[in-house]
Amino acid sequence: MEQQDNRKVSVLFMLFGTLFCVCLITANVLETKQLSFGPVNLTAGVVVFPVSYIINDVVCEVWGYQRTRMLIWMGFAMNFIFVIFGAIADWIPGADYWNGEEGFHTIFGLAPRITLASFLAFILGSFINAYVMSRMKLKSEGHNFSARAVLSTVAGESVDSIIFFPLALGGVIPWEEMPSLMISQVTLKTLYEIVVLPFTMRVVAFAKKYDHEDVYDKDINYNIFKILKI
Repeated sequence: MEQQDNRKVSVLFMLFGTLFCVCLITANVLETKQLSFGPVNLTAGVVVFPVSYIINDVVCEVWGYQRTRMLIWMGFAMNFIFVIFGAIADWIPGADYWNGEEGFHTIFGLAPRITLASFLAFILGSFINAYVMSRMKLKSEGHNFSARAVLSTVAGESVDSIIFFPLALGGVIPWEEMPSLMISQVTLKTLYEIVVLPFTMRVVAFAKKYDHEDVYDKDINYNIFKILKI
């Protein structure tokens, strides 16, 4: 089925959208914790953030780029609302008897520089991921989902890392350490996707069968700002 019925509301698509937003907001909180595995330094966001790219792949494969575009902007909006309300709550003075101010600030008092870098990296990385997935599906005539999922993730995660780390951490960590940090992030997140790929393929097959959807993005506008064009 190549054409979407825009009058139909897909419960399954809504569930994916909800999970997508939850993963983004959760990753935003987990990013405040730093992890070290031997010489490799990471943030705890690596636990959940790759799931958003997996959902991106599933939605783009089943419902197409236009629905994915709406999903990405919805995720951005929900994450932005979370950050704004968190910043307001952090700004309001706590009660005299409360001793959790420092920990609360660590999580919700995100520096504007890091927040801006995170949002910009997410938007561009997610759209690159969806674009590569969409174009490769057309070129391969729907075959080789595994290769498309992995390569689109490499492209999206690479753009995400290239934007985020210099903007957020440039001058904070040595510049000579930046390439290895970005490469390790992209590598680990891609390996994450490869490990769960069998499960992802089953989810895709189920979603196509359940919703009777398998969209091919022929003659569509890839403009990322056509938000309501679904």
